[in-house]
Amino acid sequence: MGQIDERLAELGIDIPTPAAPVANYLGWVRTGNLVFTAGQVTVKDGEFLYQGKVGAEISVEEAAKAAKLCAINIIAQVKQACDGDLDRVKRIVKLVGFVNGVPEFTDHPAVINGASDLMVEVFGDKGKHARSAVGAGSLPINIAVEIEAIVEVA
Repeated sequence: MGQIDERLAELGIDIPTPAAPVANYLGWVRTGNLVFTAGQVTVKDGEFLYQGKVGAEISVEEAAKAAKLCAINIIAQVKQACDGDLDRVKRIVKLVGFVNGVPEFTDHPAVINGASDLMVEVFGDKGKHARSAVGAGSLPINIAVEIEAIVEVA
């Protein structure tokens, strides 16, 4: 068990088998030392969680939990890209988060903090990253949050 796997165990986080793409795309692509993930959504054990608009059916606190779930699914994709060895992660370079909010919702950063905070908890300083937190008029299956990542690996 590597250091990152040990850290995940300390945090009580199980990394799932990555979800298979549902259309004509890949869950991740590696080019050189960078891994680009497809947008990861709020799916756990095959079930879509956190469906609804942030600021209406979903609170900011629930949406931050949704972002954390997206981050766990990002880690699953990256783990697969690294042949199961998360210690090969050199840096979380960037997260791009999309929030399915009501038109007047403006607290997108607080939502995406759920993912950002997890990356730093798991990877330490290597988890600090650039980020965008963007409002979306809608997201697939009416999920509250979708996040994609760029990760540097060895």
